[in-house]
Amino acid sequence: MIVEASGKDGSCKLSAGLYVVATPIGNLGDISLRALTVLACADAIACEDTRTSGVLLQAFGIKKPTLSYHDHNADERRPDLMQRIARGEALALISDAGMPAIADPGFKLVRDCREAGYAVTVVPGANAAITALASSGLPTDQFLFAGFLPPKSAARKKEAASYKAGEATLVFYEAPQRLADTLADLSEVLGAKRPAAVARELTKFFEEIKRGTLSELADYYKDHSVKGEIVLLIGKAEETVEIDLDGLLAARLEKLSVRDAVAEVAEMTGASKKDVYARALKLQSAKEP
Repeated sequence: MIVEASGKDGSCKLSAGLYVVATPIGNLGDISLRALTVLACADAIACEDTRTSGVLLQAFGIKKPTLSYHDHNADERRPDLMQRIARGEALALISDAGMPAIADPGFKLVRDCREAGYAVTVVPGANAAITALASSGLPTDQFLFAGFLPPKSAARKKEAASYKAGEATLVFYEAPQRLADTLADLSEVLGAKRPAAVARELTKFFEEIKRGTLSELADYYKDHSVKGEIVLLIGKAEETVEIDLDGLLAARLEKLSVRDAVAEVAEMTGASKKDVYARALKLQSAKEP
């Protein structure tokens, strides 16, 4: 698809300001028509990596000046970008994939533009965290996006401990080379049986959503190296209720036959009749002289 934005003079013009534009996280078909129009009409495009963004822009026939803006040059580059907007330019901001300003320095440019009174327009679209959450099967009524955990184990465990008592599904980004170690640390700190999911290569050909407990996923990825962008999701701890089968059975065996007591307790607790029956026989044999 080639974009040819045109006006009376064969060109298009956007109002001065910052345009935060979401781009696909994998599948190029996820770009929005509005995003294409804004990118085609902007005076310049600030990119996390101009080479990565160049592939996207070339795919849609968009030829605009690109400027690098990333973690390592954000503070140095920001004044120049602000000056461009002050001169009346429409500046688009994109990241390598997904929504800019989420876990990247784009938020600082948005902040400064807001403080300076410049118009800020967000063109929504794909986001890895939300896509992974919707695909995970974990609860979505409450969730906490916490970005990247620290790369060192001690710091990672310390930060993870602060999320232990939360009720929300936790959403993290993680690098593939750290995935196994991170899962092991989280299993130790948050609980081995905590439900979790690893989402990677979202919207791409090799998309994978792997679910399990934290310990199961830690064991799996210890032996399976992975590549690509990764979203790690952790559900809240499952509440376990200890069921006193012996107590329930003992009370009912005082009044009912073994068969009826077993049927009633099995229905109440969800335990298998075979297991309940075995417990009933043990109780009865213990009572015999």
